[in-house]
Amino acid sequence: MKAVSFDPRHGDRDGTSLIIIALGANLPSRFGDPAQTLLAARAAMDESGLRVVAESRIWLTAPVPLSDQPWYHNAVVAVETGLAPLAILERLQEIEYDFGRVRTSRNAPRLLDLDLVAYDDVIVDRPALIVPHPRMHERAFVLRPMAEIAPDWRHPVSGLTMDQMIAALPDDQQASPAGEAGERHAG
Repeated sequence: MKAVSFDPRHGDRDGTSLIIIALGANLPSRFGDPAQTLLAARAAMDESGLRVVAESRIWLTAPVPLSDQPWYHNAVVAVETGLAPLAILERLQEIEYDFGRVRTSRNAPRLLDLDLVAYDDVIVDRPALIVPHPRMHERAFVLRPMAEIAPDWRHPVSGLTMDQMIAALPDDQQASPAGEAGERHAG
């Protein structure tokens, strides 16, 4: 993925939409290595009515919590869609299923993980979905790529800026753009 910034003037609701989806994988899939899986997932989003309008680079990140499983490939995209948050969640879960994801234990290695991170400044608190994502502010694998495409985004609950959330990340969360120093941990 090539880093492309989001321009809110091109959103789908009065020019202000910012719908952020986080992508992650640390197991090979039928599409190839985890980076290739993320590229295929991005294409699948476009085909399913989630039009990607901005994307981060792919990042290599340590598993959270830190373990001996393979490092993750992560990215973040901004999408335009007429779908409501719960419908987006359903669409993302359909894509995960189509890619072969089987939900097992929390923090298990994954063929593909797609999370609705933010939907403008909308706050959703339902059993099936919490938006903004309830742990996004604690995750380098979300914040670092998200800062590439939405550096001015502010958390609608805490009011924190991207820079403030990144500064507060735990020291043990390692993240590097793919191709840089972190790549040696890819597998």
